[in-house]
Amino acid sequence: MQVSVETTSGLERRLIVGVPAARVDSAVDSRLQEAAKTVKLNGFRPGKVPMKVVRQRFGQSVRMEVLGQVMNDSFYEAIQEQGLKPAGRPEIEPKSMDEGKDIEFVATFEVFPEIELLDYSSIEVKKPVSEITDADLDKMIENLRKQRASWETVEREAATGDQVNIDFVGTKDGEEFEGGKGEGTDLELGSGRMIPGFEDGIVGMKAGEEKVVALSFPEDYHSEELKGAAVEFAITVNAVKEQVLPELNDEFFKMFGVEEGGEDAFRAEVKKNMERELKNATKTRIKTQVMDGVLDVHAELQVPKALVAQEIDALRNQQMQQFGALAEKLNPADILPDDLFRENAERRVKLGLVLNELIAAEDIKADADKVRATLEEMAASYEDKEEVINYYMSQPQQLQQIEGMVIEEEVVEKLLEKAKVSEETLSYEEVMSPPAQEDEED
Repeated sequence: MQVSVETTSGLERRLIVGVPAARVDSAVDSRLQEAAKTVKLNGFRPGKVPMKVVRQRFGQSVRMEVLGQVMNDSFYEAIQEQGLKPAGRPEIEPKSMDEGKDIEFVATFEVFPEIELLDYSSIEVKKPVSEITDADLDKMIENLRKQRASWETVEREAATGDQVNIDFVGTKDGEEFEGGKGEGTDLELGSGRMIPGFEDGIVGMKAGEEKVVALSFPEDYHSEELKGAAVEFAITVNAVKEQVLPELNDEFFKMFGVEEGGEDAFRAEVKKNMERELKNATKTRIKTQVMDGVLDVHAELQVPKALVAQEIDALRNQQMQQFGALAEKLNPADILPDDLFRENAERRVKLGLVLNELIAAEDIKADADKVRATLEEMAASYEDKEEVINYYMSQPQQLQQIEGMVIEEEVVEKLLEKAKVSEETLSYEEVMSPPAQEDEED
């Protein structure tokens, strides 16, 4: 077998493989001889069909099957011989397939990049330092009450924070437009669900009142027809309701698994959950900074397009699940094009390649005690913690995910040892806010 390799561009390789005709002919003969033992043809007893007839009837189709198998086998033999690691499936183009002659084909594919572990001392990490104050705890409890609040009808003017039930009709140049009509719609004033000015226009109205509000759609509105358009909404208020928060009593505490101990026990339980969330959010912030730093260090690293394409498909499939049954009627690539996911996919592929190299270089494995500790932490918010832990321990795929988390944490710790780490005092809310959101505010 003759093999030559060309580097076409970046990670792409062009493999030219020549296979002796004898290898193909021998495989074809072997297949035909096996077929002759069982083939059935009119005029011949089973297994007694002359080889010449078998070759005439089946020789061409058997040869095509053999060619496919030989090209596949010789491709993998060639990459092993050349020490190549393909990333994704090859494109195979036959060049010479004539019977009785050596065959030749060209395989084009990408290879995994050679990753050199670099100096990570340039990575800068700000480690959040935070504590939960009484004010943070009070605010969390207030949010929990709001989540279980009820709405009671009131006979007064609507105010921000109230819920109104409304009918509305939107018109542009005197004509109704698509999506601008609603009947019996519940709307919390101040929620920002509607376009700017809509909810403000209802403030001060009572049940039974009607009003026409002149507004303009935002310039960046998703509908081309309505971008920046001047419109009018005829609004009728059917009912005004105010929010009624549940009392802090034993019945409310039981909703959160606190059976005894009253408000003190409830506050302690809420604070414990907040501390767990704060710990996780802190770890996430640190991990994000470390990973961003790794990407900066390896900014020039090329990644295989085939792996990026696979990651794009995976991310798109995750998004398509949100469409439910409707997803079966949609073409994913039409509504969620590749470019929506490309940057994130490239990031994930690059990180995966570098981290795998780090894991191998440092011989990092999932420590059993740390896996157990992670499971206990995950199960802490459940009533039967041991049942949750045993479930994960008995499910190989689920357990593998936990082990992956532990290994990733170990990698982050290794990188932190080399990085420049400083402390940053933040409030509970600042740590719990997504970093991207915080950057936008800054």
